[in-house]
Parts: sequence; structure tokens; C-alpha cells
Amino acid sequence: MTVIERFLKLVSFDTTSSETSGQHPSTPNQKMLGEELVRQMLALGICDAHMDDAGYVYGTIPANCAKDLPVYGLIAHMDTSPDAPGGPIHARITEAYDGGDIVLNEAQGIVLSPRDYASLQKHVGKRLIVTDGTTLLGADDKAGVAEILSAAELLLSSNRPHGTVKIAFTPDEEIGEGADRFDVTGFGADYAYTVDGGAIGELEYENFNAASASVEITGLSIHPGSAYGKMVNASLVAMEFAALLPALETPYFTDGYEGFFHLTGMEGEVEHAKLSYIIRDHDREKFEARKAVMEKAAREMDRRYGKGTVTLNVRDSYFNMREKIEPCMFLVEQAKSAMLELGITPKVQPIRGGTDGARLSFEGLPCPNLCAGGENFHGRFEYVPVEDMEKITELLATIIWNIAK
Repeated sequence: MTVIERFLKLVSFDTTSSETSGQHPSTPNQKMLGEELVRQMLALGICDAHMDDAGYVYGTIPANCAKDLPVYGLIAHMDTSPDAPGGPIHARITEAYDGGDIVLNEAQGIVLSPRDYASLQKHVGKRLIVTDGTTLLGADDKAGVAEILSAAELLLSSNRPHGTVKIAFTPDEEIGEGADRFDVTGFGADYAYTVDGGAIGELEYENFNAASASVEITGLSIHPGSAYGKMVNASLVAMEFAALLPALETPYFTDGYEGFFHLTGMEGEVEHAKLSYIIRDHDREKFEARKAVMEKAAREMDRRYGKGTVTLNVRDSYFNMREKIEPCMFLVEQAKSAMLELGITPKVQPIRGGTDGARLSFEGLPCPNLCAGGENFHGRFEYVPVEDMEKITELLATIIWNIAK
């Protein structure tokens, strides 16, 4: 099975995760995909492949040389983002891209255009895997899953020496829970790479510090004809709260190392309203300051409308893994060296997001992030070049082979 055949099989599973289900994994289809991955791993000869009760899939590629080498892990996640419909996915492979518009869905007038997505111009001449424009594709991170499995096939079918390699596929990464039940000790790796990045060449060891925030607002309803000085309209309070946050510090206006407040959901009536946010910043001090801004806004609403008007709950999700990777920069250099060997230009840059590797790095498993090849994640214009997935498969195997040199 080629990496592309494997990928197209994997995206046929709708594995959208859910922040509200309260289950582990959060959606049952993730376990269905996990069972498929175990079947594929066993077929490759990964004899200890298994899925635990929480939906984590693990397996081992034994060393084939006598050298005393550290154990490396390769990790990707099975779920897809709830930000866009996750199925049914109708994927297709284009002809070699000519630089123009790609009609995804003629009936609905959905077009993937370089006018909107300039990244397309980097892939002229490549075949692209796209959707029909009604769902995401799932390259985040089923491209990573397929590449790891295909790299495992290369390692197992070659006589080139390598050390022990551990493989893991996690559920619920997209809702910030991918590392919650990861068995770091049982996994048994000294170091690892997540394969959860974007365009080919991306290599990341810095990520956002991240938190989620829930703003619950309690209002007071009364007939509007006699509401003077009495009615507290929770929906209007929610608008006032949002207006107290820096207007230009949202994802639309920020880039690079700049952090943001991102309103991800809102609902409201007179008596009750709710705002959901995520808070992001690469700098830890600025991250803590952002949380303090929200706390100050909550206090101000209580000052205006009475104590208990706003209940703010802020929960840290993960932290910038840079401090854990910097003592192990050989991991980054190994990946850069393998890229250059294969003619890939390394692009070391901060992640404007997070990975399971961020959490795992703080749990004692240093884990920078490698490219998976996709573009436009979390939306219906997501795509991944065929040739890049094939090259990344080779990259993963090359990193492992080079460690044994």
C-alpha cells in the first residue's frame, strides 16, 4: 500500500473530535480508526501493535543492529478539527497543478484559488489531494499518520541499520487532550518527533502557550417597559466584555510571534450569555498578562452590574516547548540534516498553534514537530501534495537511519 493509498483510506473515517462529549476518546469513530491502524500495523509486522481503552494506538519497530542507540518515537494524531465538517470526505487527486483555479465543487461554485491561497503557487507541477469543498480533508493529521506507517514499512523492509522505533497515534489532539492519557513511561522512547506540521520543510520547536477561557454571564430579565435601572441584559454585557479586549489582538491581525485572544463561540439571551475564547502567546509573561486582562474585564463587568454577573474560568492547555527542546537541539539538527540530504529546504519557525509534543516535552519526552505536508488546515480548502507526502515518508525513515550511522 502506498502512502497515498493509505492516506485516502484513513480519511474515509470521520474522526471529528468533540469538546463537549465528556468521553475518552471524545468520539467513537476515533476508536474505529484506531482499530484500522492496528490492523495495518500488524500487517506490516509490528507484532505488539495495540489500542488501549482510551483510544491510543502503540507499536514497536525493533532495532536491527547491535549498536546501543537511544529509542526514538514517531507520533501523530487521529482526530480532525471540529472547526469544519469532518465527513463524508470526498477526496480526489488533481492532475499536475498548473497555477490556476481548482474547481472543487462545480454545482456549489466552490473554487480553490491562488488569489485566496497564495501557498498554491509553491506547488505548481505537483498533484494535489483536495476535497469537494464541503468538508475538511483531514491531512491534519492523517497525512502524518499515513507517512509514519509508510516510513515504518520502509524501515521493516530494508536491511539498513536502525535502532528501536516506537510509534503512537493519539486521539483528541485537536481539542487539546491528545496527551492527557498518553503513557509516556510505557511508550518507552527517549526522544520523539510529532509529524503534525504543515508544508514540507517545516520544522518547529517553539509553540504557543495556550489556555481556554469560558465567560458565563448572568443577567436579569424584566419587562422592558419597566426595566429602567433594573434589567441586566446578559447578551449586551457579553458585548461589553468583548469590547474590553484589545481589538487588534485577534488571529486576523497577528502573525509570527504575536499572540492573540480568539473568540471561538458565543450564545446569549437576556438572562444568560456565554463566550468561549482561546488565549495564545509564545512569550510566557505576555501569556500570563493576557489572562490578567480577561480577569480585569470580568471584574469591571461585576463593578458595573453587580457581583456575580460574570464567572470567568481559565484553563491552561499547554506551554511553549522551547525550554524543553533547547537542551536537546540535536533533535532539530538531525531533522535539518536529513531534509538537506533529501533536497528539502528546512524552514525552522514557531508554531502558531500546538501539538501533542508540547505537552509530552513537559512530561519528559522531548518532542519537536515535523512537517506532514498539508496546507489550509481546519477548513474546506485544505489540500496536500502527493509528491510531498512521498518525500516526507522518506524523510522520516532517513532520520531514523541516520541516527544509526
